[in-house]
Amino acid sequence: MKFGGTSMAGIERIRHVARLVERQAADDTQTCVVVSAMAGETDRLVQFCKEAAAHHDPREYDVVVASGEQVTAGLLAMTLQNKGHDARSFMGWQLLEASGVHGNARVEKIESGALDGALLAGTIAVIPGFQGRTEDGRIATLGRGGSDTSAVAIAAGLNADRCDIYTDVTGVYTTDPRIEPTARKLEAVGAEEMLELAGAGAKVLQVRSVGLAIREDMPLMVRSAFEDEPGTTIITNWEETTMERIAISGIAADRGEALVKLEAKDKPGRLAAALRALAAEGLSVDMVAQGSDSLHFTVPKTNLSRALKALEGAKGAIGHTAVTSDDNVAKVSVVGVGIRSNPELAAMVFDVLADRQVPLLAATLSELKASALVPDDQVDVAVRALHAAFELGE
Repeated sequence: MKFGGTSMAGIERIRHVARLVERQAADDTQTCVVVSAMAGETDRLVQFCKEAAAHHDPREYDVVVASGEQVTAGLLAMTLQNKGHDARSFMGWQLLEASGVHGNARVEKIESGALDGALLAGTIAVIPGFQGRTEDGRIATLGRGGSDTSAVAIAAGLNADRCDIYTDVTGVYTTDPRIEPTARKLEAVGAEEMLELAGAGAKVLQVRSVGLAIREDMPLMVRSAFEDEPGTTIITNWEETTMERIAISGIAADRGEALVKLEAKDKPGRLAAALRALAAEGLSVDMVAQGSDSLHFTVPKTNLSRALKALEGAKGAIGHTAVTSDDNVAKVSVVGVGIRSNPELAAMVFDVLADRQVPLLAATLSELKASALVPDDQVDVAVRALHAAFELGE
């Protein structure tokens, strides 16, 4: 069971979570709980880091921001103990080995021995998400939303029957109900489509957690921590079910993108040099486009300043003469099966945007997704129009 920051936001909500855990463990089910920090706590800790040093050591940054989850793990364990249960907290660094860049580390393996013994003895294990231990014994965090990845990794390491992700919504919807009130909750969605929805901006699950669930064939359920109703099943092996697959699963919007443009003459290795400079900082890109004298791509808005600094440092290798950026953009994506191989579906996406006179700044197509980069103030218009055009509402 994994609980997000909204579910853990204060003692009363932690008591509510304890009741859900208690209900799950009532039939002697071996129960392991992964928790996030209280809502807003990680942002508060990040701000402390910025105030302490604008260019801080990422290893010490991880020490600070990892503390939020440790607080909620201890509080939930105390609450369960107070209700008469055998519960204890473990630390993420005791169980999860990580590698890569501090602040965005990758899961290498789970050391489940201590957990196995505790669960067999009837103990409810409570684990802070978002964190692990590097090869040199230091705390490393897994990036924002990393508690989802922690939960899936630990579930896989324990050979769990399933992993339930408890959130502040009742499941996965065809789009954000705050933008389109007729959005419909999906009973089930394929893991590949969920991977694309998460990567395109749907906030229900961290994209890396879905990829890990696919690799480990770990069944997921997204459900509400506040309403007692069925959630959405994330199906990792759809071929073995009898359900008919829906062509279009949903519309996602991501306002966290920024567009970067390099003025650079075309030459072999230009794109590779830019990507290598960003990769050295643990930064990923999306929606890449090349012209004869320019190179465009999008990066997460939160990483824009780091990306610009990295590109400036690699100016000699890339050969660009100027760098500009625009953070008043957003990505709108239609996710479903066979988008690229069905020309009518792909054409329809961009016809709808053209009919609504939504400016198109960039676009990408894949078998499961059609994405358009549009001005930030046009996102809601684009989402509603596409949702209606594909008849996804109630």
